[in-house]
Amino acid sequence: MAHAVRALWPGGLALTWRLGGRPALGLPTQSRAGLTGAAGGPGPAATTRKGGARLLGAAALALGGALGLYHTARWHLRAQNLRADLSAAQLSLSSRLQLTLYQYKTCPFCSKVRAFLDFHALPYQVVEVNPVRRAEIKFSSYRKVPILLAQEGDSLQQLNDSSVIISALKTYLVSGQPLEDIITYYPPMKAVNDQGKEVTEFCNKYWLMLDEKEAQRMYGGKEARTHRLQDDVREDLYEAANKWVAAVGKDRPFMGGQRPNLADLAVYGVLRVMEGLEAFDDLMRHTHIQPWYLRVEKAIAEAPQ
Repeated sequence: MAHAVRALWPGGLALTWRLGGRPALGLPTQSRAGLTGAAGGPGPAATTRKGGARLLGAAALALGGALGLYHTARWHLRAQNLRADLSAAQLSLSSRLQLTLYQYKTCPFCSKVRAFLDFHALPYQVVEVNPVRRAEIKFSSYRKVPILLAQEGDSLQQLNDSSVIISALKTYLVSGQPLEDIITYYPPMKAVNDQGKEVTEFCNKYWLMLDEKEAQRMYGGKEARTHRLQDDVREDLYEAANKWVAAVGKDRPFMGGQRPNLADLAVYGVLRVMEGLEAFDDLMRHTHIQPWYLRVEKAIAEAPQ
């Protein structure tokens, strides 16, 4: 993997670190402000019990992936100092982007992307995709959500897959590289799964593409760990939630220290979409994750706009 990543990195900058748009005319869009209530609380689809087991399984898988992000690169992010160094530059960079998010409101992976965009105060428009017809994304050969269209000057880029979206945008905010170049670091690969169905995966999607100086400001070390789901998805979700809380510890409010980092936002994003389901209430009652969850919710609400 390291060799493959180095082959994609231009100008001799071989070091990478693991992470742990205007809408087309005539398409119905919704501003981020208009989405806040739906994203922050239960919507009509979320309050129904139908499909709850499938959503729970998706949330468990996504939470497991988010835990993998943390255990792959344990954050030693000096959040306040880093934000002081980068806030002005990031504000300038974010003002260059016009973003449109194509989503299902109750999709955990879409919620993860919204949490990232909200926390980083990146303005975006939302297009709700009909899950049956999917006419809103007929322009795309990639037929899953989330899809993010990013307009940067005259360049319009399409980002697919929630992890690619977050990794690419964070790389953009930290490094200032053109988004058009950054996307080339996450090339799609097609393969056939065990069921004989063609699937698309993306190289390097859990990695930030930073040079050595940028990486040292972000991370102090790295370690790898695998996460495997148990047969009982709900019990596995409880276990993963408690492991997450234990990893955060008692001496800091967030995994990122005094402010949420990408791992905090990823876990919060996949859990938020469960609000209104019995599984969410059970998770809050049977684990220790609620205080942390409410702190992240408050941090996002108070993020400077």
